[in-house]
Amino acid sequence: MNPAERNELIDDLIEERISEADFLRLEAELSVDPAARAAYYERVQLSMALTEHARQMPAKKAPMRWKTTPSWLAMAALWVALAGIAALLLRPGRTDSVAEVESTANGYAALVSQVDAVWAGQAGAMADGALLPAGIVKLESGLAQVELFSGVRLVVEGTAEFEVLSPMEMRLTQGRVRAHVPETAHGFRIHTPEGDVVDLGTEFAVNASAQSSELHVLQGEVEWHPHAAKMQNMVGGEALRWQAGGDHAAMTADQSRFVGLAEIKERHETAQKNRRSEWLRFSEQMRRDPRLLACYRMDVSDSGERMVRNLASTPAAKPGAGAIVAARRAEDRWGMTDGALDFSPAGSRVRVSVPGEHGSLTMLCWVKINSLDRLYNSLFLTDGHEVGAPHWQITQDGRLFFSVKKMEQSEKGRRDKHNAFSPPFWNTSLSGQWLMLAVVYDVKAGTVTHFLNGEILSSETVPDDFLVEDVRIGNASIGNWSEPAYRKDAEFAVRNFNGSMDEFLLFDAALPATEISAIYEHGRP
Repeated sequence: MNPAERNELIDDLIEERISEADFLRLEAELSVDPAARAAYYERVQLSMALTEHARQMPAKKAPMRWKTTPSWLAMAALWVALAGIAALLLRPGRTDSVAEVESTANGYAALVSQVDAVWAGQAGAMADGALLPAGIVKLESGLAQVELFSGVRLVVEGTAEFEVLSPMEMRLTQGRVRAHVPETAHGFRIHTPEGDVVDLGTEFAVNASAQSSELHVLQGEVEWHPHAAKMQNMVGGEALRWQAGGDHAAMTADQSRFVGLAEIKERHETAQKNRRSEWLRFSEQMRRDPRLLACYRMDVSDSGERMVRNLASTPAAKPGAGAIVAARRAEDRWGMTDGALDFSPAGSRVRVSVPGEHGSLTMLCWVKINSLDRLYNSLFLTDGHEVGAPHWQITQDGRLFFSVKKMEQSEKGRRDKHNAFSPPFWNTSLSGQWLMLAVVYDVKAGTVTHFLNGEILSSETVPDDFLVEDVRIGNASIGNWSEPAYRKDAEFAVRNFNGSMDEFLLFDAALPATEISAIYEHGRP
């Protein structure tokens, strides 16, 4: 975009006559170019000055053509909110000032891995990599490996009820916990119903209940602070049992009674292998579904080339192999090396071509999001945006966004499609977790439905004037937008997906919510 074209679009925005397509182009330009942001600021300042001058002119003089009402400022403020750029706060002469808002998250520990874990209450169905929620957490059954930000590593066995109070402190009401404490976290404390354990290094285990507590020092030294007696130092090999009434008995430490880090790792890997085998069996059946147009699993390549085969067995015309561009091999949701593609390098994408005309569509993918650090984060976009073409992406504020273009943009200010947004689903605590995203475009019902992990996020009706019954995809990109490939200038808006994807499915039908849920349940790691 040259400066003259950019300035014309800025003026159109200020005067509230900008089209939606041009709005998106300008928004992308402002997000990547400090000079464009400076030009925006200068023209806003000029417009404000001319507006004020128009207000002060005598009534007998002809009014200037600049707007004399401040309504356009709402449009500019809307753009500022969407772009995440406080342009009105830029100082004259500066070209690199962007208001920065630091992301935040809550928690003191992360769930690293789990085996057959069943969580109750607010913890829900936590995924590997999730931050442990604040407050009391109950593990009804199974195993969980938890890592505190201090470096303490815990193996928790259900049934267990506990609360992480800080990176250096937790409360265990019930259950078994084995703690490995590095030197940097000496002084780590566990509160139990009968007393407190203070680590002096390096490994110990606690079994707590309302009737009694056991402390086993497996290596190193701890302090035991019972509620009804004096503090006692204990060293490796020693153990104690305290009854609720205060009676206690010395024991020999027995590490075989507690699951350790090596054992949970082995169990987790076995469980993942079994889950993956189950998914592959389910996937083999699904690949024979006549509604399936494309099944791109990113771990499948053609003879070592940078290609991803379409595994769908549909006999009708279907998309061919996808060409990998710039994306790097990464670990998939099952922990398999090189089973996914990392789209974070600039320009990354998988190029595909989907022939024919279609009605209803379902798109589904498994992704691990690093961050939403760009205005639009592409999932599946057609080249350019022609009539009948669908676009599926994530906005910077964490909403899923789907549209099918209805008409050419022949008049400024006229809408050319209906944009269906989900509510925001993303926050920084989800970073690094594998998620299943899906969208269903149902022509018969006239709806767009967004899904997260098999559950409906939102569903809305497409106005009749914007419902497209003949969808045409053609050349498209997974994980990016390839319109810049046809530009004459080398500069382009950054829209590649910042994260990894290990599977993408495209159905020539509107799948019901029950099927979306079943795909998630069979495919979740």
